[in-house]
Amino acid sequence: MDRKDIIRVVMEKEYQISPEAVELICSSNSPEALLRYVLSTVNDSVIVIGSEHIDLEGFAAFSAGESLSDKVHVFCTEKRKIFSGASILSSRSNNPSSKPNSLLVPDSLSEPALSLKPDIVTAAPDPIIKSSKDSVLDSVPDSVPVQDMLQDIAYEPALDTPNTLDTPSTLDTPNTLDTPNTLDTPNTLDTPNTLDTKSSVTPSDQTSASYLASDSLSSVKAEPLTFLSRSSQAINRSNSPFFGQENSLPSSSSNRIFRTEQSSSSSERGIFSSSRDEYKHYPGKNPVTVVSDITGHSTCVGEYMQFVQYFRDRYSRLSEIIRGRINARPIESLKRRNFRRREDAGSEEISIIGMVSDINSTTNGHKILSLEDPTGSFSVLIRNSDKELFELASRILLDEVIGVAGSITNDGSLMLATKLIQPDVPNNIQRRTGSHGKAVLISDVHVGSSKFLEDAWLDFLDFLKGESDSDDMREIAASVRYLVVAGDIVDGIGIYPDQELELDILDVYEQYKKAAEYFREIPEHIRVIISPGNHDAVRQAEPQPALPENIQAYFPENTVFVGNPAFMELDGVRLLIYHGRSIDDLVASVPGVSYQEPAGAVLEMLKRRHLAPTYGSRVSISPEKKDYFIIDPVPDIIHTGHVHTLGVQRYKNVLLVNSGTWQDQTEFQKRVNLVPVPARVPIVDLENFDVKILAFD
Repeated sequence: MDRKDIIRVVMEKEYQISPEAVELICSSNSPEALLRYVLSTVNDSVIVIGSEHIDLEGFAAFSAGESLSDKVHVFCTEKRKIFSGASILSSRSNNPSSKPNSLLVPDSLSEPALSLKPDIVTAAPDPIIKSSKDSVLDSVPDSVPVQDMLQDIAYEPALDTPNTLDTPSTLDTPNTLDTPNTLDTPNTLDTPNTLDTKSSVTPSDQTSASYLASDSLSSVKAEPLTFLSRSSQAINRSNSPFFGQENSLPSSSSNRIFRTEQSSSSSERGIFSSSRDEYKHYPGKNPVTVVSDITGHSTCVGEYMQFVQYFRDRYSRLSEIIRGRINARPIESLKRRNFRRREDAGSEEISIIGMVSDINSTTNGHKILSLEDPTGSFSVLIRNSDKELFELASRILLDEVIGVAGSITNDGSLMLATKLIQPDVPNNIQRRTGSHGKAVLISDVHVGSSKFLEDAWLDFLDFLKGESDSDDMREIAASVRYLVVAGDIVDGIGIYPDQELELDILDVYEQYKKAAEYFREIPEHIRVIISPGNHDAVRQAEPQPALPENIQAYFPENTVFVGNPAFMELDGVRLLIYHGRSIDDLVASVPGVSYQEPAGAVLEMLKRRHLAPTYGSRVSISPEKKDYFIIDPVPDIIHTGHVHTLGVQRYKNVLLVNSGTWQDQTEFQKRVNLVPVPARVPIVDLENFDVKILAFD
């Protein structure tokens, strides 16, 4: 057993392992037996197996006291457990006629190890914050590779044989996961529409020395307490293009393998959408609790099974929301029913829940939706005679999860829909109150651009410092507790063609240093929260991690860095921050959604309870084990940016804010006829969620 085998076995048990532990096991006379012993004795609360978790004396005593036949029997049993699900491919991967999409994954998708010393502090969880679900934690940094940094490829070791990465058949549009190798030039992750039998995920032996252990990327200025809570439940799904092949999951009894995250109403489980999420608490007069954030938890290397896990997690959690509203049955049960023998078959209302895998129109103008769940697929007809239902069906997107109620045709091959159910926000969501002070919401600062509105920005800083000429403005400034920035702090380098022609600062590090200089002028009592965007120095694939530590170090101590998206609490107020790149997809796909009214796009996200419903479109999505784009629980405020226009809207007691920009119109925006709304700042009262718009132009 070599190092790659050790890493692979540990990953399939859903642990990580440090380089020291790998070397210790590899140097053993019986590495297989030692690894089996370690996995059977390690505490379930351990995330990264280190050398301190390897009890060589205990192993020696165990080996001496165990008979040879016992060891052979136990080892063979454990080996079957570990390797039974090591390579899970759907029937499509071996059937050329099914024409699946393939995925070519460059080495650069994995992320650099900034440190090999985990700094997570484990403590008793806050009793105020409840939990009931689980997900996998990995303390691995997510920053963009920069020069002189090692590349961490050890989330998934290289296999000796070529690996076929077949993306689900519903991904009709090739996906581009832009993962920069440097801060200047992005790499693309191509998803061709052809069957590719080889994967380019072949990490070098030289770089594999970083293995699995690395730092949790958190603010270097304000060290939070980190809490862990967990539960687990094994799953076994059957065949579907979204969800993998029947019986392809490992038969291991380990409760750490391929867990599903069962969802329930947010009122039942408190703030968590997953109880094993690691959350970070930043105490003080203006406390912040980060509840859900990809930073330090990314495990994606583009393996086929990761796509399966991603879609399973999305379906499981969203379908559970819908299941509380309809009595749905598995799709497989529809195919087993003999409808010809039942006189009432055409009138009986039946409900199913599925992920939309295809949308077509008939020659008569009706719509046909193909829905998939873990048991199979089924076609649903929406007739154009039902105007209201047909209009709703016209706004349905690929890959969103919906419920459908209707009757089945006599031959049992088609459902005639009478109702479509989206996850949506419940009507009884109550507005939360009890906090105080104000939060300032901004985005798209674009420091370094020649179009950066520095004068307006300096006026804004004077306002935060209480140096405005107006008494009313000084009174508002005195009550500001939080400044939340939804991405694009700087203009970046190489983001679009000929960008250098519109840059005043040509070095991305100098751009961040200049931005940090501005942020150091903000009063220390204001807690600053910074999330990245597509112009920032992180990977282009979403969810994006927080800015790397070497850039965080430029900023003042009152700054908290989170990923994109990130769910957090600001002294009891639930805030979901997302840069908003999927607004581009929604504008292109949903009738009536426009850049001029960006809050309408956020409303469409909320109805679907998902920030980026369509996979493989303009937004590059990394298939993580957990879908970080699911909106659960329902926040009090959703803050987005990206499109440089201002929009504020309320929907079922949820405040939707798309903040503007601090950049004037660029040449690209002129070509697409996009008129930005710069230097407008929404300020939210955290007690009653009233919004004021301040102008600094």
